[in-house]
Amino acid sequence: MPTSYDIPEVLDRREGPYGEVVLRRHGELLQIIANGCFLMDTSDGRSERMLVDAALDALDDRPAPHVLIGGLGVGFSLAHAAANPRWGRITVVEREPAIIDWHRAGPLSALSAEALADPRTNILETDLVGFVNETCATFDALCLDIDNGPDWTVTEGNGGLYARAGLTSCARVLKPGGVLAVWSAKPSAEFEGSLSNAGFQQVRTEEIPVARGVPDVVHLAVRPG
Repeated sequence: MPTSYDIPEVLDRREGPYGEVVLRRHGELLQIIANGCFLMDTSDGRSERMLVDAALDALDDRPAPHVLIGGLGVGFSLAHAAANPRWGRITVVEREPAIIDWHRAGPLSALSAEALADPRTNILETDLVGFVNETCATFDALCLDIDNGPDWTVTEGNGGLYARAGLTSCARVLKPGGVLAVWSAKPSAEFEGSLSNAGFQQVRTEEIPVARGVPDVVHLAVRPG
């Protein structure tokens, strides 16, 4: 018989603009589920932190770079960026109002309250794909974590972000020498090729070791300039 500890407790369930989103507690962990698909939990955060660090390490020594984080998630990337005084501004794009609410006044605030209070932080409630296609803003780094990877998108519309047109938009909003970093649950040689074909340079993939199975990775590429 499963115990109450083994059965996730639903803390909130909402119908958002892109379907159902659920926040669950499973033991000590908080989990986000979208349309029945597990997205992330608060168990580790190494790969989300590496996403931010790898982008910063790939930048030159420009002062106070501006980073765009695509996807608020459970807040690991935001919290890690805000803990580093080298970042000048931190913009987060999140399309699910429920996730933003869970951080501002819900259980996820324990992870992100300090980062949200940081004057460098700005949260935008909008779709990332549309944002990079339409914005006039430019950034020194894009750290994107809105899917389980280029080959496993949460919603069908996200697929365009990893195709030629989407990568061209990413390059457009990057300053010369800016860095694109994309989190993925598995390596994608095809996506590396797409980055190169879109004109990015210094394309490479960094692995995040895991206890078993295929490692998480961060795909990195630099806009020429």
